Amino acid sequence: MDATARLLIVDDDPSVRAMLREYLENHAFRVAEAGSGAEMRERIERELPDAVLLDIRLPGEDGLSLARYLREHYDLGIIMVTASGDVIDRVVGLELGADDYIAKPFDPRELLARVKSVLRRLQAKPPAEAPPPAAAKGARQRFGRCELDIDARRLFESDGAEVAMTAMEYELLRVFLANPNRVLSRDQLLMHTRNREWEPFDRSIDIRIGRLRRKIEPEPAGEPRCIRTVRNAGYMFVPDG
Repeated sequence: MDATARLLIVDDDPSVRAMLREYLENHAFRVAEAGSGAEMRERIERELPDAVLLDIRLPGEDGLSLARYLREHYDLGIIMVTASGDVIDRVVGLELGADDYIAKPFDPRELLARVKSVLRRLQAKPPAEAPPPAAAKGARQRFGRCELDIDARRLFESDGAEVAMTAMEYELLRVFLANPNRVLSRDQLLMHTRNREWEPFDRSIDIRIGRLRRKIEPEPAGEPRCIRTVRNAGYMFVPDG
């Protein structure tokens, strides 16, 4: 693991930020701080961290909203910090794509172990399967009622109108295109897109598949034909024809 990994601590308590910064810097990490969502966004625009330690209980825009924003826009590690009894917050945080969580009060050594574990998983992300052989550079691949430009990372309707998509949705489309007519478990999808294993209460893949279906299925309100659910197994991309 890279000992000079960049971390961003997002917490409205200056004393907590100072304590964590000192501890993590003593373990050779580069650490920045933010006391609010607005400050977090400013920090990230200046330098993208490898992982964010994100407190849920923030004034204004809370940690869950910020986690959703981070997951939709950046490829980085997210560790949520919750109160010890907030089980629902932990579950929602995982659904939004957080890589891990830690409950207050915590031992800094446990936090260090979780940070290192998330960074190891990010750095060990398995190589993606190659796109189908017919996909020439710049070519668009058919996906339901849309077409995906793999190189440009852009999705288009059949009439040429661009369809907005998140980084996570692009990764899901890419993995499905590389594995047509093959059942992919939630665990496989998370490892290829978020580099972590599926947990029993983690519905982040199901939520994203649902959003993706509304964008690409020929009949969004009908039975899914393009991304099919395989009971007790996962999901399968079925190309047209």
